[in-house]
Amino acid sequence: MRETPRVRLKLNDLPRTKSNAYALRVEGQESYAEVFSPALMVQLQEPRTVEATGIPQEFLANLVLKILYFQGTSKGWQVAQILRLNFSGVVEPLLQQLRLQHHVQVIGGNNLNRASYRYSITDKGAQRARELLERNRYVGPCPVTLHHYIDVVKLQAKNRSLVKESDVQVALQNLVLSEDVLDRIGPAVNSFRSLFLYGPPGNGKTSMARAIATRLLMSGIMIPHALYEGGQIIKLFDAEVHPVMGSEEEQLAEANGLDKRWVRCHAPVVITGGELTLRDLDLAWSDTNRYYEAPFQLKANGGMLLVDDFGRQQISPKDLLNRWIVPLEERVDFLTFHTGKKFAVPFETFIIFSTNIDPESLVDEAFLRRIRHKLNVANPTEKQFYRIFVNACHERGIAFDTSTFIHLIRNYYLDAGRSLKACHPRDLLDQVIDFATYRGVTPTMSVELMDVAARSYFTDIY
Repeated sequence: MRETPRVRLKLNDLPRTKSNAYALRVEGQESYAEVFSPALMVQLQEPRTVEATGIPQEFLANLVLKILYFQGTSKGWQVAQILRLNFSGVVEPLLQQLRLQHHVQVIGGNNLNRASYRYSITDKGAQRARELLERNRYVGPCPVTLHHYIDVVKLQAKNRSLVKESDVQVALQNLVLSEDVLDRIGPAVNSFRSLFLYGPPGNGKTSMARAIATRLLMSGIMIPHALYEGGQIIKLFDAEVHPVMGSEEEQLAEANGLDKRWVRCHAPVVITGGELTLRDLDLAWSDTNRYYEAPFQLKANGGMLLVDDFGRQQISPKDLLNRWIVPLEERVDFLTFHTGKKFAVPFETFIIFSTNIDPESLVDEAFLRRIRHKLNVANPTEKQFYRIFVNACHERGIAFDTSTFIHLIRNYYLDAGRSLKACHPRDLLDQVIDFATYRGVTPTMSVELMDVAARSYFTDIY
């Protein structure tokens, strides 16, 4: 098994829009009860007994012992806070059990408030903790059972809001797209299954996918810190992939009877490119920590998984697509522990394949049939290119000059037989800024600066 996942995981840095009703609804300003279904609220109620956590009592007691081993001394409520569990119904009985076993002792506190008791680990408890850490070094919030996680993921999928035409138009307003493209994005998002973006490079396929993820997918996704299955721990929460809504401290303060083991996050966005391998699609076992890290498709549940530069991975497209056939059709994926045990996990992910390679050379008809929505992102028209250039100038504080634009089109596109690309305005203007800064002059859309930028940007091989 691999030590750490080698796939690239990162978040899009586009701001989340607040300019339309849909975005306002998912920004998380409402209470949980206002946006979650009654069935989901039941699943998210705080467990008030050890049995209600779904986790074996021995495992919980061992987790408490490991926490005290690293903390030295802690008050009862502090242990409960680390575990994200109720003190009186769950943590206190565990501490009492450890006291009877002479693994911990009370060294102070207020008799009127048992949560304020200060606990320290004994020599016997420290020895036991070291033995436990040899088997598993997970120390942190109490995990949730895999069964519980599956139930919540399914209910969140049913709770998903649908986007409307106006939502798509506002969310993608910074991208110059045709009405036909916009009208096809909305249904693809509502299907929450798969989208195949293809076409020549440089026309915004990746930007489009990122805008979809950050501006159209529902926020308020509940993510547990870790999963428990068959005595094994799978670390799921990843701050790089799961941006917390507000702060976790604020959420803990406002939980009001909800299960604090779950974190309310914006829709996860996972992007992987040419470095993807089949090993990255399975659990990552750590020989050091003695627990698993969730693969990126599991972390993407409730959000978007973008396979960028599809066809340029270290594995063949055929092998990669064969791996995705069952998840795409059944909405279920299968993972395997290093012991050989295989188990099912939900695949509630909006997956986008993006490529500039001819799809017919990558995939067969059978796979294309499983991709519900396909979109050819073509080169921009002259009118679209003009709008993109004007927008790029505005973003950089450069006054648009029509005569220079005409000069650019005539000399570097029409005469050169060069295709228009959506990325060219951005790149050329950045070149203008680079040269102007070097010369110590104000960046302007002058013929002189544009010629210098274009000659540098458009080489004989481009």
